[in-house]
Amino acid sequence: MRYLTFALTKGRLADKTMELLTKAGITCEEMEDKKTRKLIFVNEELKMKFFLAKGPDVPTYVEYGAADIGIVGKDTIMEEGRNIYEVLDLGFGKCRMCVCGPKEAEDCLKHHELIRVATKYPHIAKDYFYNKKNQTVEIIKLNGSIELAPIVGLSEVIVDIVETGSTLRENGLSVLEEVCPLSARMVVNRVSMRMENERITQLITDLNKVLREERDVI
Repeated sequence: MRYLTFALTKGRLADKTMELLTKAGITCEEMEDKKTRKLIFVNEELKMKFFLAKGPDVPTYVEYGAADIGIVGKDTIMEEGRNIYEVLDLGFGKCRMCVCGPKEAEDCLKHHELIRVATKYPHIAKDYFYNKKNQTVEIIKLNGSIELAPIVGLSEVIVDIVETGSTLRENGLSVLEEVCPLSARMVVNRVSMRMENERITQLITDLNKVLREERDVI
């Protein structure tokens, strides 16, 4: 039996994923050692391998078959646009992709004015404005604190992830429009889905069962 390889998004998503997998009977003792410098973690008994990667790299590993399965945020899936299957909403890491800005920018959105939009997610922003709103905008790609852009006059609005909205409020900004809800998703390589269909389908079934049980408890 060949190994099934998982690419997990570093940080909170990886921790939550391992909690979920453990409830489904899938563990990896090697990952519990937080001081380890290992890059690949193995469960020989289950014939599974795990590795940690930066979020934007996870869909790439999955598309090219370096990982059979990936766990990554919906925002990353949308932004990267890789040729992979999205098979399961894991329900954690919930937040929203939103258009945000000062209240006075609302009119620019309503009247479809030509405005500047700052974002870490140019593909998502372009798809939203051009294809869903039919509004022509100038998109400015940033990597740092996106909230700064409308404050210093770089852009009228921003497109960014919103969890609690506290950073926005502290800087005189608010959510003006919601682009889409976000959460952690399980993605699968297209060839792996065909070649390892039985094992992957069983895994999806087991995880779905755990998620249903957790919802029932809530």
